[in-house]
Amino acid sequence: MLNRPQSLTELFLAFSRLALQGFGGVLAVAQRELVERLGWMTKEEFVETLAIAQVLPGPNIVNMSMMIGDRFFGLRGAFVALAGMLGVPAIVVLGLAMAYGQIANHPVAENALRGMGAVSAGLIVATGIKLLPALKKSPLGPVTALGLALLAFLLIGLLRWPLVYVLALVGGSGMAIAWWRARP
Repeated sequence: MLNRPQSLTELFLAFSRLALQGFGGVLAVAQRELVERLGWMTKEEFVETLAIAQVLPGPNIVNMSMMIGDRFFGLRGAFVALAGMLGVPAIVVLGLAMAYGQIANHPVAENALRGMGAVSAGLIVATGIKLLPALKKSPLGPVTALGLALLAFLLIGLLRWPLVYVLALVGGSGMAIAWWRARP
């Protein structure tokens, strides 16, 4: 049986903690926190919620936080989860922006930012690997989904295609294949 947050405060603190852990890559942390640590969702529910969040305007994790807050506490929960997701991190970002203005051209700062980019990429790959079992229930199936992911990597990483073209091609292809396989 799944757990649920016991109060709006617990919901707020969970999303604040989640947001503070995952600067630049909250999705990887969200899966670990919401599914594995807190047990508020199954892997399948996480993937389904993420899929809906991706088609809504705005950042995926912000959309997810509001959907999860609404699921447990209605409109109040949606607002509390959103506040947890954005409140404390906004204060931290403003402070870091002021500090960065003072050290932006220092080689250590430049190298630290490069390293953080590599860590973020690793977190995204690790989350993808953890969520692979959920692809068994997807209309795409694991082979097609991995093929589309590889195609996206090749187009962006090796051929340097603009992201908008890759999203249109690979995303459109994925939606068309899923629609074709899921139709009655």
